[in-house]
Amino acid sequence: MARLISVLLTETQENLGIIGDVVKVRAGYARNYLLPFGLVTNPTEEKIAALAARRAEVEAELKRLRVITEGVFAKVKETTVEIVRATNDQGQLFGGISQHDIAESLRKAGHEGIEDRHVRVGAKMTRVDTYFVPVQLAKDLKTEIKVIVKSDRVLAYEAAEAAAKAAKAAEVAKLEGKTEEKAEATEAKPAKVKKEKAAK
Repeated sequence: MARLISVLLTETQENLGIIGDVVKVRAGYARNYLLPFGLVTNPTEEKIAALAARRAEVEAELKRLRVITEGVFAKVKETTVEIVRATNDQGQLFGGISQHDIAESLRKAGHEGIEDRHVRVGAKMTRVDTYFVPVQLAKDLKTEIKVIVKSDRVLAYEAAEAAAKAAKAAEVAKLEGKTEEKAEATEAKPAKVKKEKAAK
């Protein structure tokens, strides 16, 4: 098991903490990366006190950014994005949809503040289809958006489906027309019988 040591962060590090935090890290990580770049130091009361003012500034900035992030999250929740791409007749894309493509579509739709890293694309999107893509702005701010990938042309199977629907609608209309004719004939028949009875 790797040995852990306590260090004082002299700069805010994502996934570790903010300036002034005392955190435990692997000794090798501290020795080979954090210490040579001046990102940490040995934790002492004097050093922690010296970083207190900068830490307060960072905390205030983080609170301000959190309010903005929550506003972006509230707007992006349950959003639907449509992306049109060139495809073959079977709906296969000429190139996939990347996280940048989705983030860019969100920004164009007015969701400023969404960065590429917020979009978590799993399986590569290579076909015309509807996808549900996770968007995570913070550890506790995670949602899913709907991404509808459309073709820039009418696809062969879509044309066939449209033709089948049209044929079915025509058949239904034809049957309804026959039913109406039958109903009219049934209504006219008693009137004819009455006339015949009256003639007798």
